[in-house]
Amino acid sequence: MMAEQGHGGRDRLRALLEDNHQYGVASRAPGPSGSLPLTEDMLRQWPSGDLFGLSQNVGMGWRPERVLNDPVLILSTQGGMRDETGAPQALGYHTGHWEISRLVQRAAAEFRDLGAMPYAAFVSDPCDGRTQGTPGMFDSLPYRNDASLVMRRLIRSLPRRRAVMGVATCDKGLPAMMMAVASVKGLPGILVPGGVTLLAEDGEDAAKVQTIGARFTHGEISLEHAAAMGCRACASPGGGCQFLGTAATSQVVAEALGMALPHTALVPSGSSLWEEMARDSARALRHMMACGWAMDDVLTDASIANAMAVHAAFGGSTNLLLHLPAIAHTAGRRVPTVDDWRHVNREVPRLVSVLPNGPVPHPTVYAYLAGGVPEVMLHLRRLGLLDTTVKTVAGTTLGEVLDWWESSERRIKVRKHLETQDGVNPDDVIFSPDRARQAGLGITITFPVGNLAPQGAVIKSTAIDPTVLDHDGVYRHRGPARVFTQESEAIRAIKKGAIKAGDVMVLAGRGPMGTGMEETYQLTSALRYLPFGKHVALITDARFSGVSTGACIGHVSPEGLAGGPIGKVRDGDIIDIVINPATGEGSLNFVGTPQQPLSPEDGTHVLQERPLNPDMEPDPDLPDDTRLWAALQSVSGGPWRGAVYDVDRIVAALGRGLSQQG
Repeated sequence: MMAEQGHGGRDRLRALLEDNHQYGVASRAPGPSGSLPLTEDMLRQWPSGDLFGLSQNVGMGWRPERVLNDPVLILSTQGGMRDETGAPQALGYHTGHWEISRLVQRAAAEFRDLGAMPYAAFVSDPCDGRTQGTPGMFDSLPYRNDASLVMRRLIRSLPRRRAVMGVATCDKGLPAMMMAVASVKGLPGILVPGGVTLLAEDGEDAAKVQTIGARFTHGEISLEHAAAMGCRACASPGGGCQFLGTAATSQVVAEALGMALPHTALVPSGSSLWEEMARDSARALRHMMACGWAMDDVLTDASIANAMAVHAAFGGSTNLLLHLPAIAHTAGRRVPTVDDWRHVNREVPRLVSVLPNGPVPHPTVYAYLAGGVPEVMLHLRRLGLLDTTVKTVAGTTLGEVLDWWESSERRIKVRKHLETQDGVNPDDVIFSPDRARQAGLGITITFPVGNLAPQGAVIKSTAIDPTVLDHDGVYRHRGPARVFTQESEAIRAIKKGAIKAGDVMVLAGRGPMGTGMEETYQLTSALRYLPFGKHVALITDARFSGVSTGACIGHVSPEGLAGGPIGKVRDGDIIDIVINPATGEGSLNFVGTPQQPLSPEDGTHVLQERPLNPDMEPDPDLPDDTRLWAALQSVSGGPWRGAVYDVDRIVAALGRGLSQQG
């Protein structure tokens, strides 16, 4: 038997490695023709690496007489492989990185025409939608820091770089790219947003379609409907999702920071305007190189404040509370605090009506056609809420950008196109402040505090269903806690009908230490699309997708596994929630049990004496990589400082630890 197995193994190896193979392998080749344009000074002064780089360039086919052209690095999050027709040879993780190689190619061609020497490098990214409810989500937020770190290493590993272009689209790859481009500081840099996918003519958007499991389980849809909707949700093969989630909000913020050209956020992937955006961005970066502008000139405390205002006006994803501070930190600028966010959200009206929070569920491409970021900024300028003296990668100040936009042919044509093609008034997508007030659009984000969140929490208050607000416009919910320490248990309870109207779902131990601060969209989306869901509140030390809706309170701090009070809540405890979308104020308190009601103050004392939930522990599938990330970002200030790696704080903490050991 052993001999037979060995004989079979030889046959398999022969078939695999010998049959139909050719062995005429060349051992030498002529090498590139011509010679490098070297000078005596270059040979005497340049490092050997710079000289060898020229050999590498001609070895890849670059013409030797052009090897001294200005090197420009194009970084992207490209994923998957397509043939010359665009058909898939190997799939990417998501549509957001599937087509952006076309943007890289278009930009590279323009750089060549402009006399530069383009390089391309790729650091792909995962899909938060694909990993919802799976252990893959434990790598989602930590990925951002790691990807940005690798991108920055790639930038520095091209020593003669003169400028950097970043091309990215989605939830973590785009914030990572923004951090990387922000880090170049003394060099010119630019960000090219990867665009958005189209909504199916007869289908559900990519947010709603993620709830087909929960809706089918509750008898809301048929198997046939689920199969059809799941098939056609992504109506075009490229771009980020069709709603104002984290991907779309990050594009908006990139443009608002001045890092991306005007009117490039949310452009539909694959369109002519989308390809022209890459060409125009290459031209703009070449201009920055010529005039000596750098990212330090663009990314300032004032431009970061502008981006926060635009975020509030769009009603953007709460995940940017993690990403924008991280960008500021990487750029060496002042990191926004919770008080800064609270102030901005009280001052800036929400003006944009798109998915997921409406009031009319327009896809994000409508926001682009209605004028996008420049249109919103026109309104904010009139309100005196922007610093228009800041510089942008367009080579002009923001004030000059808005002066151009107000009377531009581009503005007139895209807004007219929305009316004629889709029958939608642009002013019904991007409201004036007066119309927004009449429509009842509230503050984007509220930061409730209380004995369950002594260091704060976050709720996208504009996402609360208006029908559950009291007559004075305030959300008040008091109900029994339904406590979970595993997301899988929580979604199972929703699907089997164990969650009822009036309940308060508490998901604890799912912050950075427990899961890498997982995104719990499968819970919030299920509640949104089930009839009773708007009467259920959810609080967690994890975070939510940018498309989440409802009374969902996340980022509860301290997290449960760090001893936070959320980890001490028990089934049946009464939780009291008050959110005022008009003022941005809110509270989140444990107020006893049905048998023993307590004041919030007395509830604080009870929680201090209680032990943590014994079922709460780091997820058994939590990777060591994520545990390391959780520790490093915690020392660096945690999620409220952007979940970054603050090297000075980390080194100081290590020093203290080493001295104690000694």
